[in-house]
Amino acid sequence: MTSIPKRIKQQAMDRDLIVSVRIGRNGLTDSLVQEMQDQLNKRSLVKVKANRGVVEGSDERLGLFGAIAESTGSQVVFQRGNVAVFWSSE
Repeated sequence: MTSIPKRIKQQAMDRDLIVSVRIGRNGLTDSLVQEMQDQLNKRSLVKVKANRGVVEGSDERLGLFGAIAESTGSQVVFQRGNVAVFWSSE
């Protein structure tokens, strides 16, 4: 993976970046991965929020966000609580 530019990190931490994908009770599904790939093709940053109860604890959250990054070919730029921002350099 490539290193993340400073301006991308700053944009990812901006509170005005709107959540565009929500992870529901079904968790990581093929349709969620496809939606993430579509959005990453349209724009480089995608903000994702996992609804309460989807994951229990920080280790599961990190695992979920890591699995999304791996399956979409993106990187996690910023993560706080149930929210993560993904970046694709392509």
